[in-house]
Amino acid sequence: MNVSEFDYELPAERIAQWPLKDRDASRMLVMCRATGSLEDRTFREFEGLLRGDELIIVNNTRVLPARLWGRRKGLNAQPVGKNSPIRLENLTSPIEVLLLRAVGRDEWEALVRPGRKIAVNETIIFGSGELEAKVIGRGTYGQRRLRFSGQGDLLSSVERLGHIPLPPYIKRDDEPLDRERYQTVFARQGTAVAAPTAGLHFTPAILSRLAERGVEVREITLNVGLGTFEPIRTEQLEEHRIHQESYEISEATAAAVARARKDQRPILAVGTTVVRALEDAAQKFAALGSGARHHGPVAPGQFEADIFLFPGKPFRVVTQLLTNFHLPRSSLLALVAAFAGRENVLRAYRHAVDANYRFYSYGDCMWIR
Repeated sequence: MNVSEFDYELPAERIAQWPLKDRDASRMLVMCRATGSLEDRTFREFEGLLRGDELIIVNNTRVLPARLWGRRKGLNAQPVGKNSPIRLENLTSPIEVLLLRAVGRDEWEALVRPGRKIAVNETIIFGSGELEAKVIGRGTYGQRRLRFSGQGDLLSSVERLGHIPLPPYIKRDDEPLDRERYQTVFARQGTAVAAPTAGLHFTPAILSRLAERGVEVREITLNVGLGTFEPIRTEQLEEHRIHQESYEISEATAAAVARARKDQRPILAVGTTVVRALEDAAQKFAALGSGARHHGPVAPGQFEADIFLFPGKPFRVVTQLLTNFHLPRSSLLALVAAFAGRENVLRAYRHAVDANYRFYSYGDCMWIR
């Protein structure tokens, strides 16, 4: 399929730049997966619209303040002079580092800007010098592999020195409120570099009402990384190679999925990251053969998600999806189109634009049931 088939027009003013005062005040576009019919609702109505026997699965990952600002270490790192290709301002200008994925003890894959000026074996320092990162590998599109060293625990230093990595379509610097509002209320563990944004609408009160109704809520952890938001750079969707993201499914969640499947109850994924974890686990488990599938459709454990879902790909676990609106020509829009049909989804997006829905991370949501 051509990536252009997943395009739509979106006025810039529809992109939410700030969260609403109340998490659950967002609007919710409800789509029937079978017919494509649409209803305009609010998220505060979500609990009341449930059957009551759903299994709801959320991503409990915690967003790391993964954007760091540093500078190159020392003016002796490169020759500087009148005839040198390295200018003084290139050595002293700020270097932006976006952590993407932990790949070893104190080692991370990261995006570095300006990447073309940062060579292997150079060192970037952060803060007053209490944290350093040596470039030990080079990838494409500004990616680098960094080995960190410094005073104390790395993640504690990142928490203190880092900034919340708001997406580039939010045209402002992060502020203290983002440390709380760009986290879900059930964020507990992990090192995500972007929020599982469909979960941002939930409040403790809504979770309490779900529990009172007997609706089962379970958790997975998927550390959102480059695979979630990297743009598609190929003309043909099938040629896109999505990055891996680590995830974990607990024994309790795997057992809950098995029970829901057996009882033919809806399995409602809160966000595309939950879809990716469950469907990747189901694909891996299916490959083991029927003799190994004693747990049900998914196995508990820690895995690397490499699944890319687009129209024509099967869904083995998820039957309903709560999701925010996604960028044109993105892998996430392709995933939603695979779940509910490309024409239905694009028609729903056109409706959302015309009806003044708020888009993307701090925007409104869509429930496909």
